[in-house]
Amino acid sequence: MSLPVGRSTATQTAAAASTVSRRKAEGSGKNGAAAPVSQKTESRSLFADDEEAFDDDDDDDGSKANETDALIGRKSAVKQQGGWWLSNQEMLYPALLTLLSVITRFYNLGKANHVVWDEAHFGKFGAYYINGTFYHDVHPPLAKMLVGFSELLTGFDGSFTFKSGHTYPENVNYKFMRLFNAGFGMTLAPMAYFTLRNVGCSRNAALLGGLFVCFDNALCTISRFILLDAILLCFTAMSALSLSGMYRCRKQPFSAAWWMWLLATGVSLGLVTSSKWVGFLAVALVGLYTLYELYDIFGQDEVRVGSYLLHWVARGMALIAIPVAIYMACFMIHFSLLYKSGSGDAEMDSLFQANLQGNGLKNQPLDVAYGSQITLKSSVPGVGLLHSHVDTYPDGSKQQQITGYTHKDQNNDWIIKKMHGQSYGNTTETVEHIRDGDIVRLVHKHTERNLHSHAVNAHMSKRDWEVTGYGIGETYRDSNDHWRVEVVEELSSKNPERRLRTLTTRFRLRHVAQNCALRASGKSLPQWAWKQAEIVCDRRNRLDENTVWNIESHVNPLLPPAKADDLKSPFFRNFVRLNAAMARSNNALVPDKDKFDSLTSAPYEWPIMRLGLRMCGWDDSKVKFWLTGNPVVWWLSTLAVIVIGPLQMLYYAVRIQRGLSDFATADEWEKHLYASYILWGGWALHYLPFYLMGR
Repeated sequence: MSLPVGRSTATQTAAAASTVSRRKAEGSGKNGAAAPVSQKTESRSLFADDEEAFDDDDDDDGSKANETDALIGRKSAVKQQGGWWLSNQEMLYPALLTLLSVITRFYNLGKANHVVWDEAHFGKFGAYYINGTFYHDVHPPLAKMLVGFSELLTGFDGSFTFKSGHTYPENVNYKFMRLFNAGFGMTLAPMAYFTLRNVGCSRNAALLGGLFVCFDNALCTISRFILLDAILLCFTAMSALSLSGMYRCRKQPFSAAWWMWLLATGVSLGLVTSSKWVGFLAVALVGLYTLYELYDIFGQDEVRVGSYLLHWVARGMALIAIPVAIYMACFMIHFSLLYKSGSGDAEMDSLFQANLQGNGLKNQPLDVAYGSQITLKSSVPGVGLLHSHVDTYPDGSKQQQITGYTHKDQNNDWIIKKMHGQSYGNTTETVEHIRDGDIVRLVHKHTERNLHSHAVNAHMSKRDWEVTGYGIGETYRDSNDHWRVEVVEELSSKNPERRLRTLTTRFRLRHVAQNCALRASGKSLPQWAWKQAEIVCDRRNRLDENTVWNIESHVNPLLPPAKADDLKSPFFRNFVRLNAAMARSNNALVPDKDKFDSLTSAPYEWPIMRLGLRMCGWDDSKVKFWLTGNPVVWWLSTLAVIVIGPLQMLYYAVRIQRGLSDFATADEWEKHLYASYILWGGWALHYLPFYLMGR
């Protein structure tokens, strides 16, 4: 009989098992014996034999005990017939794959004695760890720290700059650095073998999968240079292997093997996400599988509420807490190794920069007083410091321009004074500190113009007021020059008097007359303002980061320098800030649509391998590298994943709906589904999202 379309998988599998049992019973009734196995189609993995499969944890203890004698007998027969080779295949196959991987990854690594492709980036990033110089990059730090570790092992002093195409000097052991990275690529084939074995494939099928990985040109080539890809692929493969181990032990919860694979999965997810953000696709695969498994457990009658909650707690600890801890620990190590001021300073806030050696921001007064010379930095990355120059706006008020500027310049200096008509002390004994709520006036040191705003529309953000430089000192005494200090956050530990402080105080400047806040609009002004950032007065009172400022530099000979303990930058704040900067930089790395590049490929071209990638210059005097896949591997894989696999699943589903079974038991159909979900889902999650990505 046929099952109605739309039944659940559980119903279908139960029906399949019932059908098989009925047929066996019918065969027994007619012939006095069970129907022969040849009457049904075995849908085991490629070249599968019962004796070849890993011991299946799906079976209950009773069935295992009943089959022990038969299993021992089969293994003994195998030993007698095939000898030593067959009895040791389980370790010989991965050993063979490892040996072949060593040959294909390590052979002639030093033939190209010059900097190839992105070695120019990642070799240099590794050198930053040797030198302790802070830098900025779009990727998390783990893989780059491992590159730096490989350089440290060679005794590299960090002096070589890894410029593209340059020949490696004799004191740079680039061969070992490449060998170190190739070691990660070497692990891919054996891990592929064990992953396929865990999901139920035979030894021969797993060996075939491992050989595909071993002899793929792209995987082999990308593993032979000082790049992040081999490390990323290793941790991705480790995640897939650990997930397959979780699947294999799913019917033995809380056993030693179950805990081992669960914890290994959490560790591998932490490692892969700490190498590149594309590793979060592996997190998505594990997350979806885990939710599916928890849903399946929820429907099992024998599982009690307490045990079910323990399943959630265990997975939360292993698959969330451990990866997060590893990810954050990598950044903690990253910050501790990069302790000197460098090219990446501007991506971090002023307080972080002050804690870097050679920056110069630490040896300045802490509390700000009237008469202090300061620079104001926006909390919005890329805006920089509050700036003014002699140029005026071409329209509107035509007064002096106020902008945001990212470079150090004397036009960033301001003197903070009292309201017009008020004086302040100018000796050590009479100095007056500025506090939360005080009304101040900011005078541009170079041009002597007051920071000013009025009811004139801004030039790019028409809904906000214009900010200008107006008057000369006390000449006009305009009330539109007055601003109120509003402290938003104080990062130093002790500040009971709510004083305005260098680096540690985050505050807003609110215009007294217009009741609008000084704001970085996020837009750039035209060429007449040198394309610098637009600064406006926000009359809509949006209380976001665009209106928050801090004092970066501070000069006042009447005040003592700050203590080192007062300028500590909290780790979690640095962690969030750097990850936000990474995300912003990543989003900015998109191809120019107006620029044609014959080497740029689209995702739909990858499965058919239409384009390769030139990895270096095409000088005839140097070794040339062209990155492309193995056509046999890529085209067969594409055919299997996109065509054969879905058609096979459709074929089985239709037959089950009609009451026919290609599987001996419902458990075998369930195994087939689980393995398909893991392998096909892993491919889909690591490919389809790229259709949505700009980069």
